[in-house]
Amino acid sequence: MTKETIQKQHQYPSLKGKVAIISGGSRGIGAATAHALARNGCHVVILGKTDKPHPKLSGTIHSVAKECQDLYQIETLALMCDIRYEAEILNAVTNTMKKFGQIDILINSASAISLTNTLETDFKNFDLMMDINIRGTYLMSQACVPFLKFSDNAHIINFAPPLVMNAYHFNKHLAYTISKYGMSMCTLGMAHEYYHDNIGVNSLWPRTAIKTAATENLGKGNIPDKFMRKPEIMADAVLEIVTKPAKVCSGSFLIDDLVLMAAGVKDFDQYACVPGNALLRDLFLPYDLPLPPEGTILQEWSVT
Repeated sequence: MTKETIQKQHQYPSLKGKVAIISGGSRGIGAATAHALARNGCHVVILGKTDKPHPKLSGTIHSVAKECQDLYQIETLALMCDIRYEAEILNAVTNTMKKFGQIDILINSASAISLTNTLETDFKNFDLMMDINIRGTYLMSQACVPFLKFSDNAHIINFAPPLVMNAYHFNKHLAYTISKYGMSMCTLGMAHEYYHDNIGVNSLWPRTAIKTAATENLGKGNIPDKFMRKPEIMADAVLEIVTKPAKVCSGSFLIDDLVLMAAGVKDFDQYACVPGNALLRDLFLPYDLPLPPEGTILQEWSVT
C-alpha cells in the first residue's frame, strides 16, 4: 500500500498528535483505516492476532505499523491482542497509554463472520462471533472510555450495520446477524451514555461488498473482485467522521459512500476493484437508503 493508493479528493483537518487504537488492524479495512489516519498525522496502535506472517493471509500487526511509520513519519505501536480476552485488552490499553499518554479514537474493526444458517452454525463459530463481535467491541470500548474522556474530540467507530428489525436480515445467517447487531446496539447505547463526555460513537457500514480476506473466504465460493469495492472507501469515511465534532456526529448508523458524498467526493470509480462493473449490494442495508453515487450499479447478494 502506498500514499497514492486512493486519489485524494477531500482535505481533512489534521489529526496531528491524536492517537487511534484499531482492533483487527493487520489487514483489510482495519489496515486501510490505519493508513488513512496515519496519512493525516494520527499515531496508530495496531491490534491483532497476526504477529508473524500467515501462509494464506497478507499482513501482520508489525508490517502495517511499519508501513504507516515509514510512509507518514508518525509513531506507531503494534500489539498482539486477542479481544476475546479481557487481560489482553487491558494490556493493550495500558501499553498505549505508556507510549502515547492518550487515546483519542477507537476503531472496533475486528470481526468474525460465518454466513451459515442455524443448523450449519456449530458451537465454535457461534461462540467466536459472539466473543469477537459483541463482547470484544463492548470490552474494547469499556477499557478505552476512561481515557477517551480526556480527549478534546473523542470518537468510537464500530464497523457494524444499521439496526433494521426485518426477518430478511436474520433468516439465513441468524448467529452472524445477532453478533453484528450487538455491535450496533453498543453504538446506540454508548452514544447516549457518553454524549456529555464528548465521545462520539457511531457505526459505519459499506453499501457494497468490500474486498477483504473475509469476503474472499466465505466458505461458499469466493466473490470475484469485480463485484467489490476496495477497503479504502471505508477508511476515507472514517476520516470524515473522526474529524467532525463528537457532539455533532454521534449515535448514527452511517453508510460509507453517503458519508463521502456529503463531503463532496464525486469519483467513486477510484474505490471499485473494477471500475464500471456492477457491485454486490451489502446484505444488511435497509431498502429506503438514499440512492448511491451516480453511475453505481448494484445487484443483490444473497446467501443460499
